[in-house]
Amino acid sequence: MPNQSKAVRFEEIALPHLAAAYNLARWLVHNEHDAEDVVQESYLRAFKFFSGYYGGDSRAWLLTIVRNTCYTWLQQNRALRLAEPIEDKLDEVGLDLADPEILLLQSIDSQMVRQALQELPIEFREVVVMREMEGLSYKEIANIVDIPMGTVMSRLARGRKRLQTLLASRMGKEAHIELPGNA
Repeated sequence: MPNQSKAVRFEEIALPHLAAAYNLARWLVHNEHDAEDVVQESYLRAFKFFSGYYGGDSRAWLLTIVRNTCYTWLQQNRALRLAEPIEDKLDEVGLDLADPEILLLQSIDSQMVRQALQELPIEFREVVVMREMEGLSYKEIANIVDIPMGTVMSRLARGRKRLQTLLASRMGKEAHIELPGNA
């Protein structure tokens, strides 16, 4: 039963990263349902070629497959792609659910950031998502995207700057918005 042990080992290695895979796919393809399809295809590909995984950072390995599958999907479906807004659930940790004004302001801020992030060119958006939302290191991102670490840092800085500009224009201010990494 080598296939059964392969399946069990694959589950142990790949399933803990399912949320990160979906998050990355959702930001790259801009559609929840398409992201689900891309993640499913990614996991099928990962399982098919699991014999080529020799250990190491399983999260980076899997997100590389997700990223490549996203780009394949975008090439095949770009004309058909629907730009459906991403609806994230509010993070209820630490929220005062009794205060609707706070919830409304947080929802508006969150939606503004999501919209601005969706407007970033994909090469900036993917590194910002991997760094700021998935907490990947520069080295992990460089391995996933297959670019030098300096390019990751450059894209991240430029992506943050563009995000800052987009958010400032949305707020109608020229004020300096402090984003992570701008210190």
